[in-house]
Amino acid sequence: MKKNILTLALLSSLSVSAFAHQAGDFVVRAGLTNVNPDNNKAAVLLDGADSGLKASVEDNTQLGLNFVYFYDTNWAVEVLAATPFKHDIKLHAGNDVTTLAETSHLPPTLSALYYFDSNSAFKPYVGAGINYTIFFKDSFTKTYQDAGFSDLDLSSSFGYALQVGADYEIDNKWSLNASARYIDISTDASFKVGGTTKGKATVDIDPIVFSLMVGYKF
Repeated sequence: MKKNILTLALLSSLSVSAFAHQAGDFVVRAGLTNVNPDNNKAAVLLDGADSGLKASVEDNTQLGLNFVYFYDTNWAVEVLAATPFKHDIKLHAGNDVTTLAETSHLPPTLSALYYFDSNSAFKPYVGAGINYTIFFKDSFTKTYQDAGFSDLDLSSSFGYALQVGADYEIDNKWSLNASARYIDISTDASFKVGGTTKGKATVDIDPIVFSLMVGYKF
């Protein structure tokens, strides 16, 4: 009887340790990442005056990549990367909503993660870090180009990021990951109308970023 109890205890210990992160572990994750901007609408200014128009940004889903390095069982550092996100920019004129422009961006984010001691394959964590978002391929739709809109430019953004997430370790190598993070992203959009009128909108994108990924530990 004592032998059986000792065997079960040993197997249990081995099972827990098999799932425990160790210093030097490196995890690569890949999967779907959705950037979902908040619902705020930015005022559109023309030559410094409020035009009464509003601008907003639509969500987008792309292939997300995560690289995680563990310093010990609890602490890790993570880099978030992805294929470029492409967003439609909507123009609101009263109840009328049209697609004004589109933009692409990359949101590399560096975070410190803290994993809670769970003694199981389910490993929840929290994280905090910094984000730098680069916008590119900013362009008006043909409808607005024909109406005289030109020279669209969105400034880069630097802000903080907060997240919660969890890994579920299938075995000693493979795992599933789900996370949600808030990223502080704000951009100044500038453009021209008719070649002379200067337009501007400060857009607080501030998205919630959802990820569902598969991870592999080296």
